Amino acid sequence: MAGEEPYAFWPLFSLVVRTPRLELRLLREDDCAALVELIDGGIHDPGMMPFWVPWTEVEPRQRAREAAQWMWRHRANWSADNWTLTSGVFVDGRLVGVQDLEAEYFRAVRSVGTGSWLGLAHQGQGIGREMREAILHLAFAGLGAQEALSGAFEDNVSSLATSRAVGYEENGEARNRRRDGSGRTIRFRLGRDRWEQRRRSDIEILGLEECLDMFLSPPG
Repeated sequence: MAGEEPYAFWPLFSLVVRTPRLELRLLREDDCAALVELIDGGIHDPGMMPFWVPWTEVEPRQRAREAAQWMWRHRANWSADNWTLTSGVFVDGRLVGVQDLEAEYFRAVRSVGTGSWLGLAHQGQGIGREMREAILHLAFAGLGAQEALSGAFEDNVSSLATSRAVGYEENGEARNRRRDGSGRTIRFRLGRDRWEQRRRSDIEILGLEECLDMFLSPPG
């Protein structure tokens, strides 16, 4: 593959979603140090746990290794029938959070799920909403999704507020694992018609054509 761009064999590295405030792109090995530093700086108050798996509570060295494994795992297990896009959230070139987009049998189902986190130092500035709107633009405008699903524990006020602010509607509830027990989660759904009503015109998607086949399994 001499003469080709680096990572030409993995075109997801060229996929970028850009808004006036931030940029989403696939995390690379060069981002690992910044990722670990961001996690070590804190993601949530110690008294709460927004994640089903309490990965932020393990000791720092193990946490750093697991963060790298998590990034590599999504690449290694990628298929057009089951994928998770792990995007770093960059503001002025600085990593401030992570935004995931995932789906199974997307060509047939046209449904995606989202998940995200933001470093404590960058919370309360509207970045959470901006990164959610960016990934939803990729899902609906770029990939042709018909719905997006999300959910959060009932005391995760900021996540619930973000979902409601971008147009999601409550879609039931569930019990999910939380530390050694369980907690009530609120489910949300955003349909395509509702997203179209709020669609933004200032979000740009770059490099999708080269990797579109990685999101859509062939028919049949």
